[in-house]
Amino acid sequence: MPTRREFLAAAVVGSVAGRVCGAERVPVVDTHLHCFAGKDSAAFPYHKDAPYKPDDAATPEHLLACMKEAGVDYAVVVHPEPYQDDHRYLEHCLTVGKGKLKGTCLFFAERDDTPAKIAALAKKVPLVAARVHAYQPDRLPPFGKPELKALWKAAADSGLAVQIHFEPKYAEGFEPLIKEFPGTRVFVDHLGRPFQGTEKEYAVVLRWAKLDNVVMKLSSVPTPNAYPHRDPQAVVKQLTEAFGADRLMFGGGFDAKATGKSYLTERERVAELLAHLSAADRAKVFGGTAAKLMGFEKAN
Repeated sequence: MPTRREFLAAAVVGSVAGRVCGAERVPVVDTHLHCFAGKDSAAFPYHKDAPYKPDDAATPEHLLACMKEAGVDYAVVVHPEPYQDDHRYLEHCLTVGKGKLKGTCLFFAERDDTPAKIAALAKKVPLVAARVHAYQPDRLPPFGKPELKALWKAAADSGLAVQIHFEPKYAEGFEPLIKEFPGTRVFVDHLGRPFQGTEKEYAVVLRWAKLDNVVMKLSSVPTPNAYPHRDPQAVVKQLTEAFGADRLMFGGGFDAKATGKSYLTERERVAELLAHLSAADRAKVFGGTAAKLMGFEKAN
């Protein structure tokens, strides 16, 4: 008899990437990863204002090799902060991806040319969202000001979602725009960072489940052995009950040191946290929802 882990692993590479919706194969989509050219890259140097600068390269070629081995059909390259609003490496990654990869861009609302730059980049490369950060006090977006609304509108006008990464104490700052643009999807990164805020602060994030345009990402799902040293099981179940599989997307497992095996192992780990869901709903979380919302084609 298979063990629980073996059973769930089969769900990941079988049901999740198999025929769980009639005759159509549900694709596996990783909705959150970063690529880096590395500290020694002359072609794609880190920005002078980078808040961190990874030493090792995590290239699109390495990503595609891991994807093939781990059974991942498509992935979203989230433009990382070391490059700030220089998107040359993102463009490179998406070119190498040849239809397997899409991107999330990073711009800054306080800059006057941001709306025009979002529109131009969205026409040039396959994007799914524009990302906004709110977790460092000295780098907060201009909440309540026209500049942030202009960024939101630029994303909406280009057919993009707005992807928000924040500590829960800043969640209320986003809520007016989430409600003002009900036709624009909002992707919430990393479970809304439940362990970086108080219960009252995180309640703001949970109430967004009542807003149809908000989609929660099960990305950077913590383990009890790593910071913040909390068991995510209760939060994951709470989110599945609040948002439902049609508004949940998985992301994670790739970095500079990843192998195909380690990439798959991360998906298996999160599958265990989703054991209370049906195979069809797990298939949505691991790719079906993302394929629908991000425009990835059905896998063959």
